[in-house]
Amino acid sequence: MISSMTAYARKELNQSWGNASWELRSVNQRYLETYIRLPEQFRSLEPLIRERLRNRLTRGKVECSLRFELDPATQHQQLSLNKELAEQILNAADWIATQHQSGEVNPIDVLRWPGVLSAKEQNLDTISQEILALLETALDEFIAVREREGQALSQLITQRLEGISAEVEKIRLFMPQILQWQKDRLKSRLEEVNIDLDSSRLEQEIVLLAQRIDVAEELDRLMTHVKETYSILKKNEAVGRRLDFMMQEFNRESNTIASKSINAQVTASAIELKVLIEQIREQVQNIE
Repeated sequence: MISSMTAYARKELNQSWGNASWELRSVNQRYLETYIRLPEQFRSLEPLIRERLRNRLTRGKVECSLRFELDPATQHQQLSLNKELAEQILNAADWIATQHQSGEVNPIDVLRWPGVLSAKEQNLDTISQEILALLETALDEFIAVREREGQALSQLITQRLEGISAEVEKIRLFMPQILQWQKDRLKSRLEEVNIDLDSSRLEQEIVLLAQRIDVAEELDRLMTHVKETYSILKKNEAVGRRLDFMMQEFNRESNTIASKSINAQVTASAIELKVLIEQIREQVQNIE
């Protein structure tokens, strides 16, 4: 199944610590380019995130953004008092005060003692794991959107391929009439200028003319390209570059047919071929 390079996905997570959301969007690009925007406390995750994107995507300019907000209730860190240590410090301070007959101990000084009062820090490791799991969910949806759009592009390309096949058949039907018309035209011209050629020489001239306007090989190659394009569309891999190459081959054959045309109907079909090929090329630019 082919995939589009244009897509958007968003996933949000609400937990006791707050909420987080991922936004993924991509547009056409010849290669894979990733732009990652993260809050400062999650900067260390960037290499891991970039690796996950590269493991699942092959082409496109991809923007990946994380929004993160802590619950206001958890932003005020709860203080934890080590009562046993505080009691030991107070007992020691009282003993010193008794020995030296000094003043009372200041409670604030006790609280400042290392280890007596501590703030419970938010566990960012746990939050990071949940955020990375959310990224995988967002990537799943993002890729599903690219595949759905790719399926729509595949249908559009298939319609154009059918149009190309129809124009090829039209030209095939015209060719016998064109060759006969060219043969009659040559004989008429020779009669006008009163030139008498023997039958063998006349046949040689007719063969040379037929070779110059014959497009059978180009039509055969066009149909080969059509079949190959159908085959590429069925592959379960990134096929954008292959399809882009096929468009070059299509253009080469259509240009040759147009240059050999000496008939208004063939010229019209050649123009229609170029229009259909250009329409396919525009769609191929969106394919991964």
